[in-house]
Amino acid sequence: MATPLGRTPADASRRRSSRRPVLAGRVVLALAGVIGVLFSTVPAQAAPVTSAEAAELVAARGHELEVITEQFNEAREVLIAQQGAAQAAAAQLEQATAALAAAQQSVRGIARSAWTGEGLGSFQALMTSDSADDFVDRMSTLQLVAGHQSGILEAAAGANVAAAQAQATAQDAAAQAQASYDSVAAQQADLQKQVDEYQAMYDQLSAEEQRAAGDASHGDRASRSTDREPAAGGPVVASSDAAQIIVDTALAQRGKPYVWAAAGPGSFDCSGLTAYAFRAAGIGLPHSSRLQAQMGQGVSRSELQPGDLVAFYSPVSHIGIYIGNGQMVHAPTSGDVVKVSSIDTMGSITAMRRLVA
Repeated sequence: MATPLGRTPADASRRRSSRRPVLAGRVVLALAGVIGVLFSTVPAQAAPVTSAEAAELVAARGHELEVITEQFNEAREVLIAQQGAAQAAAAQLEQATAALAAAQQSVRGIARSAWTGEGLGSFQALMTSDSADDFVDRMSTLQLVAGHQSGILEAAAGANVAAAQAQATAQDAAAQAQASYDSVAAQQADLQKQVDEYQAMYDQLSAEEQRAAGDASHGDRASRSTDREPAAGGPVVASSDAAQIIVDTALAQRGKPYVWAAAGPGSFDCSGLTAYAFRAAGIGLPHSSRLQAQMGQGVSRSELQPGDLVAFYSPVSHIGIYIGNGQMVHAPTSGDVVKVSSIDTMGSITAMRRLVA
């Protein structure tokens, strides 16, 4: 299970700008879909009386868990990004504060010199000028110096205010991301508990039916790890070295268990597997099926090539890697393992994306 990331508390006394940067607005919109599912409750369910009923409940909760898991993954990606932005904003504020202090010190130095006579003030200019023209020239120089220093001070002060506002906004965005992360993680844990409970009921009921009937069917078993993979059609040959590495890496993970929010090497969820395989080819992907399904370029079903991504559901909550012949390698759901399946086993395809040529 992924370790919750550190919180970034917002300073309640800081000054907030009246207009938030576009980034913060986009974060709120991106998380709106996640927050929408946080307060929905799973209706009470009567205890199953047959293994088929228990298996149906495990499958249903397993799919819900996968959806929440992908929302958790995306919330984690947003949180990491916003924490990084908050740290960068804090560093920028520190630099702006130092620049303002330096500008203030410079202006004080010039003023002190004029007051103590170390520099050339207006009175000294008058007394030491040889002519009216010389006096005007010296006064113009003094005004230019004063104006330059004043401009530096104003620019530094403005940069300091802007940096403080940017830090406040970044801290707000990070706090919102943390709250969403925590809420999704809590719902995820609750669904996992339900899956485990229904799976235990299935195992007990199935065992009782086997003892009673001698040969109960396991066709409805919710953990679909017993499903047979499609017949092998020979080695997968991709169109590029990068695509070949992606496919070979993903296929090498077959048999490893699905674990929500896992990204290898011992276990995976769906987007964790794809990210792991692409990383082997030097390509970084966010650990989120929805975000992955927006990358690269779209292709049609007839254009699919080994190494392409195939995404499912709306909004996207499952993703796999195409390997040819209408098949993909993917981490299906809780209780299952990484395996090869038909791209039609998960329902309608909502996105097909190519990230490598």
